[in-house]
Amino acid sequence: MTPNITATGPTSGRPALRRRSRLAAVVLTAPLLATLMPAPALADHTTPPGTVALVGSLQAELGCPDDWQPECAATRLVPVDGSPDTWSATFDVPAGAYEYKVALNGSWGENYGADGAAGGANLALQAPGGPVTFTYNHRTHVITSDAPGAPTGSTAAHWLTADTLAWGADVPADARFRLYSAPEGGLVAGDDAVTGGTYIDLARGADALPADLAARYPHLADLPTVTLGKKDARKAGDLLKGQLLLAAVSPEGELLATTGVQVPGVLDDLYAGAAREELGLSWKGKKPHLQLWAPTARSVSVQVFRDGSGGAPIATRPARADKDGVWSIDGEKDWKGAYYLYDVEVFVPETGAVEHNLVTDPYSVGLSTNSERSLIVDLADPSLMPSSWSRLPKPALERPEKLSVYELHVRDFSITDTTVPEAERGTYAAFSRPDSAGMQRLSELADNGLNAVHLLPVNDIGTIEEDRARQAEPACDLEAFAADSTEQQQCVSDVAGRDGFNWGYDPLHYTTPEGSYSTNPADATRIREFRGMVASLNESGLRVVQDVVYNHTAGAGQSSDNNLDRIVPGYYHRLDPESGAVETSTCCPNTATEHTMMGKLMIDSIVTLARTYKLDGFRFDLMGHHSRQNILDVRAALDKLTLERDGVDGTSIYLYGEGWNFGEVADNARFVQATQANMAGTGIGTFNDRLRDAVRGGGPFDDDPRIQGFASGLLTDPNGVAGNGTEADQRAELLLSQDQIRVGLTGNLKDYTFTDRNGNQVTGADVDYNGSPTGYTADPQESITYVEAHDNETLFDALTFKLPTDTPMADRIRMQTLALSTTAFGQGVSFWHAGGEALRSKSLDRNSYDSGDWFNILDHTGTDNGFGRGLPPRADNEGKYAFMQPLLADPALKPSPADIEAAREQAQELLQIRQASPLFSLGTAGLVQQKLSFPDSGPDQTPGVIVMHLDDTVGPDVDPARKGIVVVFNASDEPTTQRVPAAGGFALHGVQATGSDDVVRQATAATDGTFTVPARTVAVFEAR
Repeated sequence: MTPNITATGPTSGRPALRRRSRLAAVVLTAPLLATLMPAPALADHTTPPGTVALVGSLQAELGCPDDWQPECAATRLVPVDGSPDTWSATFDVPAGAYEYKVALNGSWGENYGADGAAGGANLALQAPGGPVTFTYNHRTHVITSDAPGAPTGSTAAHWLTADTLAWGADVPADARFRLYSAPEGGLVAGDDAVTGGTYIDLARGADALPADLAARYPHLADLPTVTLGKKDARKAGDLLKGQLLLAAVSPEGELLATTGVQVPGVLDDLYAGAAREELGLSWKGKKPHLQLWAPTARSVSVQVFRDGSGGAPIATRPARADKDGVWSIDGEKDWKGAYYLYDVEVFVPETGAVEHNLVTDPYSVGLSTNSERSLIVDLADPSLMPSSWSRLPKPALERPEKLSVYELHVRDFSITDTTVPEAERGTYAAFSRPDSAGMQRLSELADNGLNAVHLLPVNDIGTIEEDRARQAEPACDLEAFAADSTEQQQCVSDVAGRDGFNWGYDPLHYTTPEGSYSTNPADATRIREFRGMVASLNESGLRVVQDVVYNHTAGAGQSSDNNLDRIVPGYYHRLDPESGAVETSTCCPNTATEHTMMGKLMIDSIVTLARTYKLDGFRFDLMGHHSRQNILDVRAALDKLTLERDGVDGTSIYLYGEGWNFGEVADNARFVQATQANMAGTGIGTFNDRLRDAVRGGGPFDDDPRIQGFASGLLTDPNGVAGNGTEADQRAELLLSQDQIRVGLTGNLKDYTFTDRNGNQVTGADVDYNGSPTGYTADPQESITYVEAHDNETLFDALTFKLPTDTPMADRIRMQTLALSTTAFGQGVSFWHAGGEALRSKSLDRNSYDSGDWFNILDHTGTDNGFGRGLPPRADNEGKYAFMQPLLADPALKPSPADIEAAREQAQELLQIRQASPLFSLGTAGLVQQKLSFPDSGPDQTPGVIVMHLDDTVGPDVDPARKGIVVVFNASDEPTTQRVPAAGGFALHGVQATGSDDVVRQATAATDGTFTVPARTVAVFEAR
């Protein structure tokens, strides 16, 4: 299948300052970075560009406001006289490691990377410091630099076990192999020899990996091996502490080829026992105990500070290493409440030298402001717990399918809520204000049936300034500009790298809450406030899910603030098998959770979060970049947690994530991935893009955003856009979409059988979705059913693009309600984006990860839904300005407070209906097949209408209060009459019969099983 992908921005390079480099978020559809995934093919003869810009992690060093900014004029190349296809420029680049590529015409629309590939991989640059000339050829699309190369141009050798390396060098059969080492660095590969170190001779091994290693490293399976003798293999631990180079030489000793060496495999082999160690901060009575895994380090010591910033250490203590590469330090009682850093002495291949790296603890559970130092804190300290924390009651949940999840951003929730004290706006503390407008809204939703809040990332974030006094605000009167103006986005973008807003998909420390969401980021306040937030939400009837991001880091390399690379260089990130460059297909440096200790870090972090904050679920960002086994290991670790011992029932914690299939791990290239199809049967949920696209229409990345779908008028209320095809095309697409929605309503079950649009008896897996199966789950709880999320346009904005422009607001509200109903009345987990019930808009922004509070407004007063706040930021939206401008300028498309209230009331009635009957959450594939049917399916079905029958007269009595439920989804612009055989005795559901919507009250059910439903209406009928 072609994955759904989104251009979310550039890859991360090396943020010189922790809070400087703003990273694009990773989102609910498989991401296409302008840098990383194949862009639309662009021929060599594409139109000559107006501008050519060097883009990358070096731009801020060269005078741009931030990195990865194609619009920045400071790094533009200039045409070369006499060479019409060539652009070039010279820049004074500070010493360091960077990534770069080229972008044309001030946007990511046309960009080129390695080998001149459109949307290709970032190029690595090791700058010595000083002038570097970059040259771009538009005929080949190749960009190059004249920076000197490293000692070897690749890192294509893989040291897998103490005695085995793999390398696919193209050398003669009689070539011999040497492993060169230099404890202090200094290896130089010349034309004839390698100098600066010593070597050991290796023996030629097999032509491919042995079976056990091939199973573990399938992407390397075909590589030939070379081996160390037993005596030399015993030196592996010492060799790994210095520089390594693998060379092939002729029988006469002539140098044939060299390459660097990737070492994660051998580290896992040599230090397997570290997986059983307790890393990070623990307590022996009242004394802290610290443990750090650093197997390649020469030495490790800890520096202890009284304050979170500044001042000399109050203590420095050397660590001792064990055989598993774990360094331990026993602390003192008076260290409690102090701060610490590790001093790790380690050889760094990137710099070719031994470095002393002062780093925070990857296992930090507390931090000072801006993560400058780790905090020595006892999580069991009662002063860090709300009252009754140990007895916190959890909202009941019979089974995961009963979940109705509300995706919410901590800052969005309260930053504009004037009923919250100013110091608490945008923080965890705002959730502990039960009388605030925001908590009143959440409580209202909970009273109506919402039962879980999903918090966008709240771990320590690498790109938000935590000191509020230093956060920038737009220097404009944003309210003064026109609804379709470009002024708002310019003012917001000018401070985007320095304000307090970011979605947060750029983790720095995984197990400490983000400090910018605390009223005091300098100490342990964030721990207490986070717990208070969870307690308040639980007491309101809402379970709490944390969005976690273990698939990438905010930076990598010696020059970044990421601590992992500076503790064990070359281990924690997934590397290109040939070049050794960090893979960045996620958007940013990809972590390698298939490596033992990165996988352990992830599992240990989640277990700590579950215990410490009593969380009820975890949502995994880009879960398909993890292995299936990795996620199952998380599941197993959580299942061991008990209320008696850990304060939390781990078996009740629900797991779900983005099961997209893309990047260097695609199609199980390196392991069996945690993708949609692969997670079937595990009970772990994945987001269902099939129903999303069928309901909304088109896909998130259509060049023309006006492509219609079931809930946006395809065929039944055409908008006249040529891209929707002929009437026959639209009919065929609509009927396919209806089958896809039917499968989605079952919980996206792959084996569910029904009659399709062609009259064939099919399974959910037989229904096509862009060349892949629509149905892929084995259990309804494995499907997260959604029509909008934080990424891509909101549902209101998508409908604004797709519905005919003259559609009245009342009908827009009805289509919003109908779209939401496909999640509320489905058998899977229902997932809503915060504000979707109230027509939330982001002024048509398709990627608001860094669009500030202005474009991300969440107004609990029901006054402003966010539409018409100006054209959204250029970087991700400029290509659609022509579509956006007339819409934003149209005052008829801006909902009034009365419109917002009408939408909210209709949406809340959906929640009430869902939670009122267990028939909407049957819980097993068998019950779904037995009780759920689609009487209107087949070749004679009505376009724009879906009928679902939940029959409780067959099989076990699931709902003693009802004999059954019939739901009619009428997305057409005409009333519909549908007949459900043997469905007599039905009446309009009590919630709708006495509800806010006078149109749905016109829906009727006759005694002969005939149901009549008004246009643009979802009607629910029940038989008692």
